[in-house]
Amino acid sequence: MITLGVETSCDETSFSVVRNGREILSNAVTSSLREHRRFGGVVPEIASRVHLETGLACLEAALKKAKVGLKDVDLIAVTRGPGLMGSLLVGLAAAKTLSWTLDKPLVGVDHVIAHLYAGVMQDTELRFPFLGLVISGGHTLLVRVDSPADFKILGSTIDDAAGEAFDKVAKILGLRYPGGPEIDRLSRGQKTNRFHFTRPILSKDSLDFSFSGLKTAVYTTVERLKKTGGLTPSVKRQVATAFQESVCEVLVQKSLSAAASQGLRSLVVGGGVSANSRLRSLLTKAAKAEHVRVVFPDASLCQDNAAMIAGLGTALYKRGRRDSLALEAYADFLQHHQLAHKTMAYRRSKKQRNYGNPA
Repeated sequence: MITLGVETSCDETSFSVVRNGREILSNAVTSSLREHRRFGGVVPEIASRVHLETGLACLEAALKKAKVGLKDVDLIAVTRGPGLMGSLLVGLAAAKTLSWTLDKPLVGVDHVIAHLYAGVMQDTELRFPFLGLVISGGHTLLVRVDSPADFKILGSTIDDAAGEAFDKVAKILGLRYPGGPEIDRLSRGQKTNRFHFTRPILSKDSLDFSFSGLKTAVYTTVERLKKTGGLTPSVKRQVATAFQESVCEVLVQKSLSAAASQGLRSLVVGGGVSANSRLRSLLTKAAKAEHVRVVFPDASLCQDNAAMIAGLGTALYKRGRRDSLALEAYADFLQHHQLAHKTMAYRRSKKQRNYGNPA
């Protein structure tokens, strides 16, 4: 089975061809990072425009590398959310057009869950259920994944996502966007004994995250150092290292707490921040001590990409999912799934009522 994946949730335009839900024949990605960098973050209008400008070439590149034609495609899988609404609509329009003109089935995919399914695609030994940790610029989530279609949100961020905090702290330190890779690079080989930032745990049993206060602590420290003339390049590296250490330790602690509370022995980590070298080192070591197996997808599957969309789309299709051309996009992960959960609960309760004929 050949699935064509379409991903345009943020600033990467991606098309991918995947065979049988696992074999990645191509994974073409075009980034508009250069256009956003001078603004210090993603500009939604620019992202949407670049998707329109580069989409066709990206599709052709994916088909060419996979050595297939559109006539060979059996299924169209597309990101329907979460993400920037304008960007999502570009991808949805492309996928719907392909579905209609080729007369092929269409499946809408959740971008966040697809990040976790990337681990399933790469690790043939991974079995459901497992714990998922999604860490990116827009999300920091702990999710119990029971199947490609069934998951439960265990914890989320109450303010800044981890990737967002990395970007903001990088800006405070005068580093270029995106901040995560810059802080990771500066921190390698550095010790953290000069600066120490509080680990924002919230409460003992909470699986939620909060990085806003940590960001403020870094800002206060940097402003103090600026006033005394002490913010040298060496000190910048030490501050970046101490910040990164705090974030990574919180992610590790809460992930292993969630795994223990759910009785799960497998953890899949997805999203852009999952490429962070310090996180990978700390989590691998700590998980091993707790007898938890950690799966990190390859770096190419940590960024936004269509291969993970095609993989999850194939799994959902095999479970009976079919979407119509009326498929809609959604911007917010938590809001959409909480609403969907309430709707399903209402429908179940309605079915359980007795609407028998009057006596």
